Amino acid sequence: MTDPKTKIPTLAELRVEIDRIDDAMHSLLMERGRIIENLIAVKQSQDTGGSAFRPAREASMMRKLVERHRGLLPLDTVESIWRVIIATFTHVQAPYAVHADLTAGEAAVRDTVRFHFGFTVPFKPHMSASGVIAAVAASKGDLGLVPASALAGAGAWWTALEGDAAPKIIARLPFVERPDHPASLPVFAVSRSAADAMADEVKVYSVKVSGWGAAAARALAPLAEMIAVPAGAFDGAALLVSIPQGQTIEQITNALAKAESSVRSVALVGTHATRYTVAGGAGLS
Repeated sequence: MTDPKTKIPTLAELRVEIDRIDDAMHSLLMERGRIIENLIAVKQSQDTGGSAFRPAREASMMRKLVERHRGLLPLDTVESIWRVIIATFTHVQAPYAVHADLTAGEAAVRDTVRFHFGFTVPFKPHMSASGVIAAVAASKGDLGLVPASALAGAGAWWTALEGDAAPKIIARLPFVERPDHPASLPVFAVSRSAADAMADEVKVYSVKVSGWGAAAARALAPLAEMIAVPAGAFDGAALLVSIPQGQTIEQITNALAKAESSVRSVALVGTHATRYTVAGGAGLS
């Protein structure tokens, strides 16, 4: 029961409190902007160069956000606000565009881009994953989004990520997965990022094999997530293999050998944070 001596605030008083909080949030965002200005100046003076993307830091920030979130406001809203803040301030530090492959579904891809990067960061659509990779490779610091699942006709786009000078997979979005996520399409984010900024919980390899078949696919299924497309000879395949912590590329190649598949080449094409899954819905209590 409510204590009769407790004063219930009026609507006018509550609106004053809301205005105070809104002013404080705006002031904090402007303060964050001033810190970013100093960060830009420090980077320029130290000539650090490189990408402004910090995949490991972003993944950590999003996990902490989910873990501390409570109350009425849906997690979807909080996550979206923070994603736009992070993406926009990264753009302020070093302008970039987001290239995205629309073949996974234009509406779903656009939702993913806008949820994670807002409307300030330029969005450049493409009709293939290979087109996205080519655009990112030709840019100074752009980011590309490509499907993290097999799509008919997509080809082995990840082979373009092989080589030291090529861009790499730096993240898997969404950072926080849940059943009713408003931007649930799984995508890899591809760009160049400083080695010390990468999240390396999952290592992603391009593996070319001959003698590929059902037995080899079954051998890899318990060890890693995988995309496979035909390549080379009639029994050849190009694989994109995502290896979680606790597994190694040697275990993958050994499993392929036992399944009578011959490994022709192996190249590390990126890393990303472990998938962070929330079992509940959009709001957390």
